[in-house]
Amino acid sequence: MFKRGDHAVVHRFATACRAGSVGALRSLLAPEVVAVSDGGGRVAAALSPVRGADQVARCVTELVGPETVLSVEAVNGEPGVVLRVVGGVVAVLSLKVTRSKVSTVWIVLNPDKLRHWSSRE
Repeated sequence: MFKRGDHAVVHRFATACRAGSVGALRSLLAPEVVAVSDGGGRVAAALSPVRGADQVARCVTELVGPETVLSVEAVNGEPGVVLRVVGGVVAVLSLKVTRSKVSTVWIVLNPDKLRHWSSRE
């Protein structure tokens, strides 16, 4: 499991995402943050890693629509955020927190890989 401090950072990350606040999200990201997404060729996703706090903040906030419900959950034993809409899970974000900042974001958008999450509902 993740450390208590990491959990607080992830909750603030989810709150900033929910609010659609690029600025608040950027403040939680390490300057050298990297986001890697996996759409599996079935869902639009960045084809190469997204780098830097500003670009990653914009990338992540674009995932959250007005009907999206976010929850903080353990993702592969690490802190993460699950995005749901009516009909199921649309994204799972796994976060690596380093020195109280998010340093890596793995974004799974591939519906085949999200089946496990949808079946848990």
